[in-house]
Amino acid sequence: MLRTLLRRATGSGCPRPDPWRLSATMSYSSKDPKSTVKKAKKGKDKNDPAAAADDAVSDVDAALFDEKARARRLQADENDPSLDVGPNGRPLFTATPTLSQLTRKDACSYFKLKMEELNNVLPEGLPLGMVKEFEDAMQSAVLVRQSFLDLRDNFRWIVDPPLHSSTTKGTKVRKQIVLDGPVSCGKSIALSMLVQWARGEGWLVLYVPGGRDWTYGGFFYKNPQTGLWDTPVQAENILKDFLKFNESRLKQLFCQIFDPIPLGEGAGVGWMKDGIDTMAMPDDSTLYDLVDTGIKHTHAAVGVVVRLRKELSLVKDIPVLIAIDQYNSWFTFSEYEEPVTVRSTRPIHAKELATVKAFRSMRHDDMMVGVFSHSTAVGKLRQDLPEVPTDARVNFPRYTLDEAAAVCHYYLRQRLIRREAFTEENWKKIYYLSNGNGAEIRWLVPLMRGDGMQADG
Repeated sequence: MLRTLLRRATGSGCPRPDPWRLSATMSYSSKDPKSTVKKAKKGKDKNDPAAAADDAVSDVDAALFDEKARARRLQADENDPSLDVGPNGRPLFTATPTLSQLTRKDACSYFKLKMEELNNVLPEGLPLGMVKEFEDAMQSAVLVRQSFLDLRDNFRWIVDPPLHSSTTKGTKVRKQIVLDGPVSCGKSIALSMLVQWARGEGWLVLYVPGGRDWTYGGFFYKNPQTGLWDTPVQAENILKDFLKFNESRLKQLFCQIFDPIPLGEGAGVGWMKDGIDTMAMPDDSTLYDLVDTGIKHTHAAVGVVVRLRKELSLVKDIPVLIAIDQYNSWFTFSEYEEPVTVRSTRPIHAKELATVKAFRSMRHDDMMVGVFSHSTAVGKLRQDLPEVPTDARVNFPRYTLDEAAAVCHYYLRQRLIRREAFTEENWKKIYYLSNGNGAEIRWLVPLMRGDGMQADG
């Protein structure tokens, strides 16, 4: 009920907190729900709409007050390292300074992140699950999971084969990976951590945190030259996002394809005048010049995105990684429709969009990872996907029991759980009740009570 009231309050004119930064306003309260708010309700007519509205506002104000008090306590807790204790007395936070240096010994501990640095290395945006985790825990830290370390090492070993052969003989490495798994198992967070690690290593990474954004909104035109559908607004956004972190590196990489850029219809302006259908690039153009051309010239945006995909395959000076979240939205219908008759339309499949077609295939020699997001309501896809190697699909697990233990101790440290209610029996009940679902564990832990798991009506 409290979470519903908070949603209504924030959705009716109250400004939403900046998703890039930690917020002291939370959806959960770690304090006893028996508060003075209930006493204020005495003597009021339950059927009185005005009284009900006052009660709702009072509940929200009390919740916000509790969260501000919790934030102050957490600030004071930073000076008490004795609280940073995980399961079996292990340190709750790892002392390892970078994602690159993490090892198996760091698994089931938390890695602290600085929000300013995180925003700089992932300017395209953070996964919603990561933002929600940071806001609820009032701490920017992520759990080090063995499944992430395996994903990171897979791509590390591709770039440095001698390291692979000397450490884990017989382990198969994959240049193309599709991360699948149940909802809220941490796939998107693992992908964002992989991108952060790769960029820290100096790689060139094209990171798409929302692949579904390529398949709806804006203008769409059928290009008679290709038979595909052009989406110039999305193409421009793709190029702008790619430039945010990679601008300095792109200025050092020269184009290797010198064919003219094909032009299409611009966003809301139609075709170029005088029948011009191509744009030549200077011979000394860099990849930055190519991307900048697509941003400045709406007619060239789609053609530049398609050309960029080909150019990325030719970059040999540095490792290149293509990382796509919501990758499953590229294997179903887009939200665009093509008129067939006066009264009927045909849904346009995502593979018919020029930008999606350029990046969807995994049948190449480039490093690429795509993540299935079940929050996009795409539905279950068949096991053998077109243009995807049969062995590319990797199941990403939910929390193990050891990981859940670390998570619950972390939430205890962050005052989402009352210390007197925290027992091994209680947190294990939550783990088995949620089946290792991270979002559900975070939702359930504030309901932990000293006399067992129960929730107020």
